[in-house]
Amino acid sequence: MDILLIPGFMLDTDLWSDVRPEIARFGNIVDVDTTQDLTIEAMAARAVASIATSAIVVGFSMGGYVARQIAYRAPGLVRGLALVATSSRGSRPQPIMRSAANGFRELSRSAVVRSLHPEHRSEDRIERVQHMSRRLGGDAFFMQSRLQRDDDTKRLSGIACPTVVVAAAEDELRSVDESRTLHENIPNSTMTIIEGTGHLIPLERPAELMAALQPLLSMHDA
Repeated sequence: MDILLIPGFMLDTDLWSDVRPEIARFGNIVDVDTTQDLTIEAMAARAVASIATSAIVVGFSMGGYVARQIAYRAPGLVRGLALVATSSRGSRPQPIMRSAANGFRELSRSAVVRSLHPEHRSEDRIERVQHMSRRLGGDAFFMQSRLQRDDDTKRLSGIACPTVVVAAAEDELRSVDESRTLHENIPNSTMTIIEGTGHLIPLERPAELMAALQPLLSMHDA
């Protein structure tokens, strides 16, 4: 079984490094590429094409929008869904000019700090997040900033697979209420609220995140 891991805005595979060894015990990890496409739908189509037989799909923040599109597009392939620190609310693209993207170096320190719990704002962790954004670069920044994220709240009831919703209690970017909306509208879902973490749950509370994901992964352990 494949386990698709989908990172958030200007994050790469390092987002999952602290949970990857545990997740790998349950299946073949596939890192979804979010740097090549101009729409959420195109990202989802690229990911669906990478599924060998069936998959559990784990999406973080922006990746949660891609994960749900995968579930809508290929319900027969998606055996389970995990939505981490994400939302069904829509948002408009940011008006980023190509010239600004060409000068992109890294996510600002203030943006990274806001995504972390006050107790987790170490220099090492801030640098780790900024380094991910540097690796992705200006082209990815331009494309991801201009993504249209449509409100899909009314479609959530169509997700039939077992779903785990994970929220951060102290998230300054995505509220617990947004996660609760996901949980209340996806029929076969459970919800976990992780205390003592900001938005970047996989970096801040990897053990707690793994504990939340494990029942879903174990259910489909092949």
